[in-house]
Amino acid sequence: MAMTSVLSATGIHKRFGALVVLDGVDFSVDADKAVGIVGPNGAGKTTLLSILSGAQAPNAGTISFRGTDVTAMSAPQRCRLGLVRTHQVPQPFSGMTTFENVYVAASHGGAVSRDEAYERSIDSLRLCGMLKLSNRPAETLGLLDRKRLELARALATNPTLLLLDEIGGGLTDAEANELVGTILELKRRGIGIVWIEHIVHILVQVAQRLICMDAGKIIADGDPDAVMSNPDVVKAYLGGGVQ
Repeated sequence: MAMTSVLSATGIHKRFGALVVLDGVDFSVDADKAVGIVGPNGAGKTTLLSILSGAQAPNAGTISFRGTDVTAMSAPQRCRLGLVRTHQVPQPFSGMTTFENVYVAASHGGAVSRDEAYERSIDSLRLCGMLKLSNRPAETLGLLDRKRLELARALATNPTLLLLDEIGGGLTDAEANELVGTILELKRRGIGIVWIEHIVHILVQVAQRLICMDAGKIIADGDPDAVMSNPDVVKAYLGGGVQ
């Protein structure tokens, strides 16, 4: 039986003035699958994630999530449906503890009762290895722990599909590998994942499918090894100066 796409985007265009950032992108993700997105800087990867999450609106195209047209929905509305995004640069709420940061996400992003938000917060902190730091002021956390907190906040909203924007950025390989273990557990729980990442050898530990973008278009889509050996992908990387 064919797997039903949990998210599909058709004919997505985005421009800023005369600059075309996305040029007719068609994109879909099956439920409980992990998809990696790579490509040179300026390829349109983060803009695509912003449009999928509702942070930006496309100039043309449609987005469907779990069978519902969400093109005109805001990011909070999409979050409550289960479509959730993390950001490349974590920005925790300062003046609040780690637990309070996650609880706010659970109660507002998840729109659940106080008791349910509390349970979700504890579960998310435990899964992300942050339970021991629950009472730590969020602004005092190091980069790896801020990344973990970003992931815990997203998880506390009870996502069906999680959009990760370079969550490995700025981390050592050892630190990034720690996050991979957590993300693999999310995948085992049946959460779909779309992950933009420059650190390809980290990404392919999770992604079953790889997409490469260049100049606002998808130039390759399929098995990770096949995509990374595709001549168009090699050219895009060599020409784009990707890390």
